Amino acid sequence: MQTTRRADHPIEPIFLDRWSPRAFDAAPIPEHDLFSILEAGRWAPSAFNIQPWRFVYARQGDETWQTFVRFLDPSNAAWAQHAAALVVLLSDTVMPGDNNRPDRPSRTHSFDAGAAWAQVALQATALGYQAHAMAGLDRDAAAQALTVPDRFRVEIAIAIGRRADPATLPQDLRERETPSQRLPLREITFAGRYPRENDVAA
Repeated sequence: MQTTRRADHPIEPIFLDRWSPRAFDAAPIPEHDLFSILEAGRWAPSAFNIQPWRFVYARQGDETWQTFVRFLDPSNAAWAQHAAALVVLLSDTVMPGDNNRPDRPSRTHSFDAGAAWAQVALQATALGYQAHAMAGLDRDAAAQALTVPDRFRVEIAIAIGRRADPATLPQDLRERETPSQRLPLREITFAGRYPRENDVAA
């Protein structure tokens, strides 16, 4: 697909090619492709190199597939059930201690897991897939179904697969099946300090 996105400053094309479709064709994803995608997430940066992210996955046709689909919000399950893989991203809320300090609550576990998600999404794009992160899921049901330890937080679910014809989606979703734009850099980047409400725009 030729993207209509345009960057304000030079960046690698993959950042514009990555987006979050909902139309997937349910074609199987080879294990080696899925593991390459998750391997990219493995190499994300993290505070103190703690690497708090964990991935729990199912591939289309696995015996656990419907378990993953069931804890998604119905609006997400309707299209995500056609993905090639579903991945639940967890983060460890405890920063492990060492000989010099005890275990303590982590302040960056979700931030670090977000970095892993971004690398997963970009690697999926590089391999000709797309990944769509979903915050709409029953986290308690997912934690129970996937036997997640109490110290881990269920962050998001991720649908991964090849894109399908948008005509396979309901009309309301079909109209949204296009890469979204972004706020201009000038609206989100500030030199020196965050502007006050009464500052006059230059």
